[in-house]
Amino acid sequence: MSNDNDTTEPKLSPVEGIKANSRYLRGTLAEELASPEDYFSEASKQLLKFHGTYQQEDRDARKNRAKAGVGKHYMFMVRTRQPGGRLTAEQYLAMDDIAQRYANGTIRLTTRQGIQFHGVIKSNLKNTIAAINDCLLSTLSACGDVSRNVMACPAPTGDPVREQMQHLATDIAMHLAPRSKAYYELWLNGHLAGGASEDDHEPIYGKTYLPRKFKIGLSLPEDNCVDIYAQDLGFLAITQAGQLQGFDVLVGGGMGRTNSNPNTFAHLGKHMCFVTPDEVVAMAEAVVKLYRDHGNRADRKRARIKYLVADWGVEKFRSVLAEYVGKPLVAPKCPPITNVDLHLGKHPQANGQFFFGLSIENGRIRDDGDFRLRSGLRAIVERFRTEVRVTPQQDLIICNLSAEQVHELEAMLPQFGIPHPLSISQVQRWSMACPAIPTCGLAITESERALPGIIDQLERELHALGLAEQRISVRMTGCPNGCARPYQSEIGLVGRSGDKYTIYLGGETLGTRLNFEAADLIKRDEIVPRLRRVLADYQANRAEGESFGDYCHKLGAERLRAMLEA
Repeated sequence: MSNDNDTTEPKLSPVEGIKANSRYLRGTLAEELASPEDYFSEASKQLLKFHGTYQQEDRDARKNRAKAGVGKHYMFMVRTRQPGGRLTAEQYLAMDDIAQRYANGTIRLTTRQGIQFHGVIKSNLKNTIAAINDCLLSTLSACGDVSRNVMACPAPTGDPVREQMQHLATDIAMHLAPRSKAYYELWLNGHLAGGASEDDHEPIYGKTYLPRKFKIGLSLPEDNCVDIYAQDLGFLAITQAGQLQGFDVLVGGGMGRTNSNPNTFAHLGKHMCFVTPDEVVAMAEAVVKLYRDHGNRADRKRARIKYLVADWGVEKFRSVLAEYVGKPLVAPKCPPITNVDLHLGKHPQANGQFFFGLSIENGRIRDDGDFRLRSGLRAIVERFRTEVRVTPQQDLIICNLSAEQVHELEAMLPQFGIPHPLSISQVQRWSMACPAIPTCGLAITESERALPGIIDQLERELHALGLAEQRISVRMTGCPNGCARPYQSEIGLVGRSGDKYTIYLGGETLGTRLNFEAADLIKRDEIVPRLRRVLADYQANRAEGESFGDYCHKLGAERLRAMLEA
C-alpha cells in the first residue's frame, strides 16, 4: 500500500555517488593514468570530464576491429577553456603544435569559443594537458558538472562595452573555476596527496559539484552572436550613449533533449532581473548556488537548470533567486535582439587598426590536399603575431592588423587554397555542425562529415531559386543533445537513426525563437529535395523582407509537414 505522506527522496543518479566519493575529483585517476591499460574505468570516465577530457573510441574502426577480435581503439577528446575565445599568437601556435604532436593533426574550434583536440591516446593525455597549461591556457572546467567556458562577443571593435564584456567573461570564469588541487596534482606534477588536503574544498560547488553542466554567456542586443537565449545563464548588455549600464540576467536556456523522453525539451532563457556591471560575478555565483541546491540530481536527463525554470515558473524562480542574492531583484529591461554578426572579413578596430574574420567550415582546421587551412592559418599567425579569437560560429578572427597587413593577409589566402570569407555562400557562412561520428560516443548519425555535402546541394537549389543571397541558418547535430544549437536555427537537422534525421523549421538567426519539428526520419539524401519544396514556396509567396524562418513560422508545423511529406 502506498503512503500518501511518503516524502522519500528519489534515488540519486550513480554519477552523484562517483562525485561524492571522488575526494574532490581525484578518484583513482592517478593510479589509472599510470596503468598500461589504454582506457579508464567507467567511474573515472565521469571524473575525467571535470579535467577537460572525454574518453571516446574510434567508431570508424569499431566494426573491423570487432571482426578481427581486437578490442576498441580508445582515444580522448581534450578541450580548452578560454573565456571569450581569446588566444595570443603564441598560444595559437602552441595549439597547432599540440594538434600535430599529440592529436590527429587537426584543431577543432567549438561553438563555445574553445578548442578541441581529437584522437589523443591515453599515453599522450598528460603531456597534452600539460602542454596546454604551459602556454597559460587550461582544460579545467571545460567539461563536467561545473560552469564551462564563458562566452562573450569576440569582435575587437574598439567598443568599450565589448571589451568590458570580455573582461567580465574572464572574471566569471576564474571565480567559478573549481578550487580542488586535484587538477594540478594529476596533470601538472603537483604533490600527489593520499587524499584531499585539509584546505581542499569547494566553497561554491561543494563535494558533488552541480547536477549537470552549466553554460554562461554575455551578449549585446545589437549583436547576439553568442546566442544568449541558449545559455543556462546569460547577461544581455544594457547600454546608453555607448556606455554600459548593466545587464539583463537570463536563466534557463538549453538545447539538449532526449527523443524517447517527452519531459525533455529545448528551452530559451527567461529574463529574471537587471544587474549593474559590478554585480555580475556575485549574480553568477548566486544562480550557480541555487542550481547546486535545487537541480535534479536523480535524473540526469532532467538535471539542467532550464527544467527548474520551466517547472517553477519565472516568478517562483525570481523569488528563490532573491534569497540567494540577499536582496530584492531589480526588474529586467527586456531589450529586443536586433541583429547577429558573424564578424567575417575586414572590420575596423580602434586606432586605425582592423580585424579580419575567417570562415572555418564546421570549425575544423586541417590540411586536405590543396586546401591547406591549418598551414595557412599558422603562416598568417606567425607572420603577424597578433591575437586571435574564436567565434561562437566556430570561425576565427585575426586581430590588430594595419590596412597594409589586411591586404597582405588577403593575398596569402589563395596561396593555401583558402577562400576569401566573403566569397563563401551565405548558407555556408551560416551553417554549423557538431563533430558527431567517429569521435562522439553519443552520436546517432553523421554531422560534421555530412553537412558539407548538404550545404553543397542547398547552394545549388538556392542559386536556382534566386535565393543565394538570402541569410538562412542551417545547424546539424548527430544526436538530440543539440551541441550546435540546432533548435534555434531556421533549418535544424538532428540525427535520429542511422542515416535518418529530424528536420526542424521556423527558427531565426537572431536566436530568440525555437523552431519546431517539420519532418521525422528523413534519409540524408532526401533532406534537400524535400526542403526545396518549402524554399520554392517561400520564394514565390514571401512578403517583402520576410526571412525564411519567419515564413516557416507563419505557415506553421502542420502546413510544412504536409509540404515536406508530399
